[in-house]
Amino acid sequence: MDIPLFTQLLREGLIDEQEFNKIAAQKDKPVSVHWDLRTLLYLGIVLLTTAVGILIYKNIASIGHMAMLVILAVICIACFGYSIKNSKGYSNKKIESPNIWFDYVLLLGCLLLLTFTGYIQFQYNVFGNQWGLALFMPMVFLFIAAYYFDHLGVLSLAITNLAAWAGISVTPLRILNDNDFNNPHIIYAGLATGVLLLAASLMSKLKNIKAHFNFTYKNFGTHILFISLLALMFYFEPIFLVCFIVLAGVSYWYFKNAIKNSSFYFLVIAVLYFYVGLSYVVIKLLLLPGYDMGALYLGPIYFIFSGIGLIRLFIHYNKIFKKNAGLPG
Repeated sequence: MDIPLFTQLLREGLIDEQEFNKIAAQKDKPVSVHWDLRTLLYLGIVLLTTAVGILIYKNIASIGHMAMLVILAVICIACFGYSIKNSKGYSNKKIESPNIWFDYVLLLGCLLLLTFTGYIQFQYNVFGNQWGLALFMPMVFLFIAAYYFDHLGVLSLAITNLAAWAGISVTPLRILNDNDFNNPHIIYAGLATGVLLLAASLMSKLKNIKAHFNFTYKNFGTHILFISLLALMFYFEPIFLVCFIVLAGVSYWYFKNAIKNSSFYFLVIAVLYFYVGLSYVVIKLLLLPGYDMGALYLGPIYFIFSGIGLIRLFIHYNKIFKKNAGLPG
């Protein structure tokens, strides 16, 4: 730790003596690099799987499709074999990883499984026109792996697959072939997926089955639900005010729940999504016929003052939550 630097900051009045003493007290204490190493390892897995994809794309003519599939299958089997061998078995409670490599080997196997499934569908059209099936089968496997091996990263992959599968399953094949996703079916799928994930979050907590999965389900479900509500408002312009009222109601519920649980993260999410919807309504109203100059002058004024209000709101509740947690404000 660079104590002379902090001494200089103290002389310049940038930190007070109490803060300097707290920093100096940490001088000879070891600094944990646990999360730094874990982040690097996760980054390494992502880079490795990305490199595999690039390798397949660049050298498929020289390597051959079957050879590449065999290589991917062997690596996947090796990863899952290692995971099963070192697993502590299933439990409804949280299970600690048996060793430092376990999480990363399992994540590598799951990512390569997705690559393998996508590859065989693209090259050999194994599932025919049933594109949803190509996502559904690995999705089921990922959920089973996430629960059996107690892995939040794999759970996130499974939820992502669920969202993709829901969108594709309700979308007519013509729309997929034309790459035209401006379709209400996808919005409905998003709403249903968001509600389903929030229900899974609630059930995991109430039934105490992998209760630590609660936040991951809630996080994904919240974002998908809010994005779908905004998309609903943008798509159905004639009834955008009705959709906004629904968005406001959901935002208010999240806002009150966030205050109750002192969750600054979900408070910020609720307020920001509501602000996007509110801004859309304000601009739509300012653009009504006969109010062209109103949009020109009142629009910038609205964004300036609403932005200031937003920042003050976040600062206010951040101080309250810190006070409730016994932290210095």
